[in-house]
Amino acid sequence: MITKFIAPEIIFGEEAIQQTGESFLRLGAQRVLIVSDPGVAEAGWTEKAIHSLTEASLTCISYFEATTNPQVKEVEKGAQIYIENECDAVLGVGGGSALDVAKAIAVLVSNGGKIEDYEGIDKIKKPLPPTIMISTTSGSGSEVSQFAIILDPARKKKMTIVSKSLVPDIAIIDPFTLMTKDSLLTAATGLDVLTHAIEAYVSVAATPLTDVQAVRSMELAERYLRPSVASKTNLEAKKAMAMSSLQAGLAFSNAILGAVHAMSHAIGGQYELSHGEINSILLPHVMEFNFIAAPERFAHIGTIFCKQEYTDNRIDYGRGAIAAIRNLADDIGAPKTLREAGLKKPDYELMADIALNDACMVTNPRDVTKKDIEQLLQNAY
Repeated sequence: MITKFIAPEIIFGEEAIQQTGESFLRLGAQRVLIVSDPGVAEAGWTEKAIHSLTEASLTCISYFEATTNPQVKEVEKGAQIYIENECDAVLGVGGGSALDVAKAIAVLVSNGGKIEDYEGIDKIKKPLPPTIMISTTSGSGSEVSQFAIILDPARKKKMTIVSKSLVPDIAIIDPFTLMTKDSLLTAATGLDVLTHAIEAYVSVAATPLTDVQAVRSMELAERYLRPSVASKTNLEAKKAMAMSSLQAGLAFSNAILGAVHAMSHAIGGQYELSHGEINSILLPHVMEFNFIAAPERFAHIGTIFCKQEYTDNRIDYGRGAIAAIRNLADDIGAPKTLREAGLKKPDYELMADIALNDACMVTNPRDVTKKDIEQLLQNAY
């Protein structure tokens, strides 16, 4: 079997953000569009990146308008600013939303047209300008992935754009950036990491190269997510969760995902809800559904998360894994149902139609019908 594994250059460690300017110099950049959001800017992380860029004598143009569920108009405005200022490189600083906007801007300025033209798999034909992504949430994995998720409000649909071109040239992961996140965001993004790792591990496209990343990500999340939620200043936990997010990102970028993300994208396109919270609610339900398709894989997950010893029955480990994920989410205060997360009057049929056609559904380990999705959504509500 031939396998491929795609990854950017990775710079990981405390104060890694100081490497931003030197990194762009190596890429030949001169005028850098910085894409971020107001919260990240207020926390001071964009300022640190700008300082590094100016120290390297690079020109900076700021665009700090990314929102929680970034829309087409944000990409279009950013692309216009890039062109008007004759930029030649893109820097994303923030969580998955800001990084996805940065990637999408890079697509538009190099390939033209509308961002809707690139929905789906391998629609990008021309090379992107140099891109560097600095992750500040330890959650999305966007800094290393070949994905960008952009909301098209006209269709109330989160578009999944998948292309090797979206893998940044350089990913910078600085654990210090995680020390300004509150406990709710830490919990939501941490459960997003866990969903990435589990879905990548049971994906039909999983390989030995992705397995080692997914398993290590789960091991780190099992040990460090609780203490990371409990304390902003626990640097050991922050470093571990930054690494867990990085490894989950490498795993799912190459193995893709599954039904949790397909349904989460469908819900997120219709309702203004937290992506991480949606994933954490759906994850145990989808694990139960997928269990019969990959019992040995789920049993292995159980050996990571279960405190109880199941010496003779591997199947019990798999079922124990599902209970353990629920317990973890409960311990860190994640919502248990979509209703609790704020979903009102769900249209199950519409969301099922959208989810069934999401690119992430292709690699789900079990065949899924529209009726199955409707039932899973009802169970989670």
